[in-house]
Amino acid sequence: MQYRQLGHAGPQVSEIGFGGWALGGQWGAQDDADSIAALHRAIDLGVNFIDTAAGYGEGRSERVIAQVAKERSEPLFIATKTPPADGPWPPSPYCAWQDRYSANYLRENIEQRLRNLQTERIDLLQLHTWTRAWNDDPQPLLVLRKLREEGKIGMIGISTPEQDQNCVIQLMRDGLVDCVQVIFNLFDQEPAAQLLPVAAETGTGVIVRVSLDEGMLTGKYTAEDRFADDDFRHQYFAGDRMQRSVDRVAQIANDIQRFGLQDYSMADLAIKFALSAVGVGSVITGIRSAEQAALNAAVSDKPAIPETLMQLLRRHNWRRGVWYSGK
Repeated sequence: MQYRQLGHAGPQVSEIGFGGWALGGQWGAQDDADSIAALHRAIDLGVNFIDTAAGYGEGRSERVIAQVAKERSEPLFIATKTPPADGPWPPSPYCAWQDRYSANYLRENIEQRLRNLQTERIDLLQLHTWTRAWNDDPQPLLVLRKLREEGKIGMIGISTPEQDQNCVIQLMRDGLVDCVQVIFNLFDQEPAAQLLPVAAETGTGVIVRVSLDEGMLTGKYTAEDRFADDDFRHQYFAGDRMQRSVDRVAQIANDIQRFGLQDYSMADLAIKFALSAVGVGSVITGIRSAEQAALNAAVSDKPAIPETLMQLLRRHNWRRGVWYSGK
């Protein structure tokens, strides 16, 4: 496992991070025993960065991670997320921050995060979404700064809204966030235009999520595959999206074959592509089994993608817009 610094003042984190969404049960049925085994295997292989959220099974993911963290002696860097109070997701331009991220709400929610994670200090607390409507009066981030001064949290971050990832650019330039979590993958390369360069310029840490496009970029699905109603992907790949995505993945597979990269699976290439972006500290991959932990962790030590292939892969940028409203 290789390690990188998370921003100019952050810790050394594993290039491959553990994404804890599936541990909450929203990707189909998930046994806690499998989750625990996956976490232990990932840590055995050098993964020290774990990402979760309040909304992942109403704290279930956090509680499982806390259980494993108590059983390990290695230092782990655990990030979680606080969602806004009830209302539209992502927040509407007409939402007032006072209604979605008030000081009282943030304090109460973060106390719950602390209880679930069985800790006195959260390494990285991220607001789970945002709207640029609040950029000129970003009071929620000032509340987080106060909580940092009180020792409740370490780093302050925002997980970007899919519909407007660039809304965090002003916040990075204003020094209001230590870290941003963004979507960046073979299909969604827009952050390379400005967001990632600004993060590098300002020393803001970058965590990449959805590097496998919710599993599509593993290359294992066909147009006939379907997901259970309680699986997030049932909504994500609704209608003709499965067929359209499979067709695009086939084009990427052709590029891999042309370069004869026998040691790379489609998933390996997708993760390595995300790791190649400027300023990225860690790429979090959704992991729900010990086998997945081993496969994903192994990508870190694979050689870099040849520059000629990197140039070719950039043509797979897919301006498809946003397919769904929130998670």
